[in-house]
Amino acid sequence: MPRISTEEVARVAGLAHIALTPEEIERFAGELDVIADSVAKVSEVATDEIRATSHPIPLTNVLREDVVTSTLDRDEVLACAPAAEDGMFKVPQILGEE
Repeated sequence: MPRISTEEVARVAGLAHIALTPEEIERFAGELDVIADSVAKVSEVATDEIRATSHPIPLTNVLREDVVTSTLDRDEVLACAPAAEDGMFKVPQILGEE
């Protein structure tokens, strides 16, 4: 027996102002049933003995220490750029603004 009816899909689509064809409503009802069944299976397995995690593999911070070092010379960097003007990179205008 389906858990998500086509009427429910149509109602939620209407609330979200999403126009769906009858074929789409039928397809989404079936897909949502599969999702609901999968969630139910996971809920059966979940126990209090298993700690909830956001990621299956423990993560560690891989960033280096924030250390102040010397920076690149601006004139050297701008000398490698295709175009520069007033100490800045010059790039083509893309937004049509003056």
